[in-house]
Amino acid sequence: MIETVASVGLPVGEVLEIKKNRIVPEYGDEKVWKRISIVTGIHGDELEGQYVCFELLRRIAAQQDKLSGIVDVYPAMNPLGIDSITRGVPAFDLDMNRLFPGDINGNMTEYLAAKIVEDITGSDLCVDIHASNIYLTEIPQIRINELHKDTLVPLAMKANVDFIWVHGASTVLESTLAYSLNSRDVPTLVVEMGVGMRITKTYCDQMVDGIFSLMKELGIWQGDVPEPRKPIISEDEEDVCFLNAATSGIFVQQVKHWERLKKGDMVGQIIDPLNGKVLDDVVSPVNGILFTIREYPVVDAGSLLGRLLREEILDR
Repeated sequence: MIETVASVGLPVGEVLEIKKNRIVPEYGDEKVWKRISIVTGIHGDELEGQYVCFELLRRIAAQQDKLSGIVDVYPAMNPLGIDSITRGVPAFDLDMNRLFPGDINGNMTEYLAAKIVEDITGSDLCVDIHASNIYLTEIPQIRINELHKDTLVPLAMKANVDFIWVHGASTVLESTLAYSLNSRDVPTLVVEMGVGMRITKTYCDQMVDGIFSLMKELGIWQGDVPEPRKPIISEDEEDVCFLNAATSGIFVQQVKHWERLKKGDMVGQIIDPLNGKVLDDVVSPVNGILFTIREYPVVDAGSLLGRLLREEILDR
């Protein structure tokens, strides 16, 4: 059932509507139904979640008799951004994920943020799906702030991701949807995967399997689900090594994403297309596995080229 979460008037008689699709069981006692909310499209250039929503709804429709709880799917929290291929809210130059929990009596964007939080509140679990930006590709991972790790890590273990990254409290942005919901006792997992403005079907399918695993864990799904992957968990900032460009130029990668590397292995080169010269050989500074890689080739000195998980964490 399609429902309108929030609606505001726009110039020239247009209306902005944020919608959700609520799927409920065909039978049972609604008083005991648990509820999962799947959120995506907060950033208009992150499209991986669009396919996740489609595939999740398709699979549920094929076996709706196995559903024993409520599934709320919010595919486009920032519909103007998606329509205009804009990361933030067009015309306002605002990052929507810096507006929560919003203000019901505030301006348009604050009102929308408040209505979103109001609608999701009461869920037993929220999965907030993001892609990377247009510059980087990320493996499917869940990022958790340490303030809520005791609640969220056990759930993230069921989500079929490759990596769980627990961040220190000092890095937490209190204006995000996830922070606002976690503070309201709605456990919220933040997924990062793929690359901006693209759909990586293999990652999306992996995430859908993870959502069904979470639904099974909560008692929302009675059908069979694949065994979730055992993720690598990092709680120490020293576990992650950053690769940054030493100079400006064009970065040409020479390794595959999620490839295990030895110290000194070639990751790629920064080249000068005008003079036909190699400006820098980018090599792995540690033994580890590459979980972030640069996709957009134009770089400046200091640009992030990749991230590696150190070998020590892989062997724990």
